[in-house]
Amino acid sequence: MDRLRNLFSALGVDALLVSHLPNVQYLCGFSGSAGLLLVETGASTLFTDSRYTFQAAEEVVGARVHIAKHGLIRAASEAIRKKGRHRKVGYSLTYASVAQHNALQAGAGKHVRWMPDNDAVEKLRAVKDAGELAIMQEAADVISGVFADVLQKIRPEATELEVAAEIEHAIKRRGGSGPSFETIVAAGPRSAWAHARPSGNPLGKSGLVVLDQGAIIRGYCSDMTRTVLLGRASNEVRHLYQAVLDAQQSAKKAIHAGVKAGDVDAAARKSLKQAGLAQYFTHSTGHGLGLEVHEMPRLGRGETTVLQEGMVVTVEPGVYVQGLGGVRIEDDVVVTADGCADLTTARRDLLEL
Repeated sequence: MDRLRNLFSALGVDALLVSHLPNVQYLCGFSGSAGLLLVETGASTLFTDSRYTFQAAEEVVGARVHIAKHGLIRAASEAIRKKGRHRKVGYSLTYASVAQHNALQAGAGKHVRWMPDNDAVEKLRAVKDAGELAIMQEAADVISGVFADVLQKIRPEATELEVAAEIEHAIKRRGGSGPSFETIVAAGPRSAWAHARPSGNPLGKSGLVVLDQGAIIRGYCSDMTRTVLLGRASNEVRHLYQAVLDAQQSAKKAIHAGVKAGDVDAAARKSLKQAGLAQYFTHSTGHGLGLEVHEMPRLGRGETTVLQEGMVVTVEPGVYVQGLGGVRIEDDVVVTADGCADLTTARRDLLEL
């Protein structure tokens, strides 16, 4: 919160009302499903409801807890109005709805000017400190171990849903609080669906199987994809797999503090173009990772964000060929001064099961 307060002058605000729950958790530790955090120059207040009286008392650090009886927005806007001295209050244009903004304006009064926060908290979150990196390494270790656990469950008669359930069960057995997102298991032609939801279809005796999985440890996410093969690989499948692995390595080599996010994406695309597969890569190369599974920065075409030491990003090129299937290989890496370091460590060679 002190680092956020240091930005008030540049933002042109006297206070900031934080509504996005991962941002609330980042700033004061509160992990409930209902909360608004008012950060002022000299103090902060968390507004929540009576369901979280005891939880807030245990979790919240650096803020007073106000249990709202008639809604959080009403409580926060009334508090701002009563203080009187706040002429400019920052808020998120991304996460506050029009209805919420109107309610805040009505409750706080005409003397308050609401200002965009320019994603100030998200930008702070993008660079992890040593404590955060230690937790994210744990989350990466969990999901790397889960992949090894689940390999034996990948059989022709198993359904995509059954394998997804095994992954999510293994996450909890290894100490994760749950999956970072809905686990993706897609086999055969469905593996060409970049974000397929698991179905009741059996994996089948031959074909590619994409497994996209992540674990949450103390609020922080991991996100890892591996592609395996049931049966024996054709020359075409071997070409696809090696091309994606080469593209991932090219992207990793491009990462270091000071490089633009778009340059990392360009490195992956250049590698796939050399393999004659650029047209089959249909999404960005990666994204930031932390309290959310998708956060700043985005590793995509033309992205001008400059990577900083301590950022954690995914590197996940893929190719998707209709009728044949898809290959995606994804790892979590931390940006260092002169490169990057892998957090996820599960084997990356083509496994023929």
